[in-house]
Amino acid sequence: MNMKKALFRIAVILMVVLAFPIAGRSGEPDWPEMLTIGTASPGGTYYSYGEGLARLLTRKLGLPVIARPTEGAAENVKLLESGEIQLAFVTLGVAQQGWSGTADWTGGQQFRTVRALFPMYDTPFQFVVNSESPVHSITDLSGKQVGIGPEGGTGGAYTPLMFKALNITALFVTGPWADLAAQLNARKLDALVVVAGAPVPEVAELEKKGNIRYLSLTPNQKVSVRVALPEIKPSFIAAGTYPSLRRDYQTLGIYNFAVARPDLPESLAYAIVDAVFNNHDEMMQVHPAAAETVATNFTRNTVLPFHTGAARWYSNNVVDGTLRGD
Repeated sequence: MNMKKALFRIAVILMVVLAFPIAGRSGEPDWPEMLTIGTASPGGTYYSYGEGLARLLTRKLGLPVIARPTEGAAENVKLLESGEIQLAFVTLGVAQQGWSGTADWTGGQQFRTVRALFPMYDTPFQFVVNSESPVHSITDLSGKQVGIGPEGGTGGAYTPLMFKALNITALFVTGPWADLAAQLNARKLDALVVVAGAPVPEVAELEKKGNIRYLSLTPNQKVSVRVALPEIKPSFIAAGTYPSLRRDYQTLGIYNFAVARPDLPESLAYAIVDAVFNNHDEMMQVHPAAAETVATNFTRNTVLPFHTGAARWYSNNVVDGTLRGD
């Protein structure tokens, strides 16, 4: 990170912290003075979702909550492990890689300081090219330059694995979504594989320019990917999510969860989950993907242990997959 970005981040944190009185800042004596959420790069869904969640939690919990830009899920797992952040967003696939220590980005280390809080939304793989591109299939991406998002994000971790399963060799380019979208628009990249909740802000901006289209995986390609990477599931983007999508876009995806360190106070974890599920309308205003941020989707997590505070919330509020009182 360069000095200008570091100073800007410090300034933002100070402004938020100073906005709260020193005394009585948090709801419980054992709560920390502030919380930091690891999100992803600006222009992606994690970042937008994280900023909105931080505003909601700041107001509901009575302590400052900061949304920190990161490279995405893989970096978030590392930052959570080191204690630099207390909350984070991850895809379950990357969390699984970190837990087992099998992916290249782990360096063989097992990252097990990750506890599930609440379900966020499904992350579909979106294959985007310029409308005038000669590329008309996923196979045509062989030998092409393909933007896959930040190196520490889900796209950076999973797109090379997906292409390996498909026996397609491409030249992968990593970086913030805003930069990669600009490169695609300038014809400096042949395609983007966007792995983020739809609608993705930077893809929506490309849509406004009216010069992109989407590639689809064939049925056989979906089978090949799922055999190699069973944590990836069928997914789709509903027609109309982007203006040019006149029918549902059938693809593959992987689910996202908000996670926390296990040493986060149990009462605070409970309060976070409670605030999110009791303010669903506000979360929907943050990003349309929050339509899936509902309590009954907690069963989508088959990878991580739940934080004790989150587990207590589900035990008190969900019975046989249904919210009490519904």
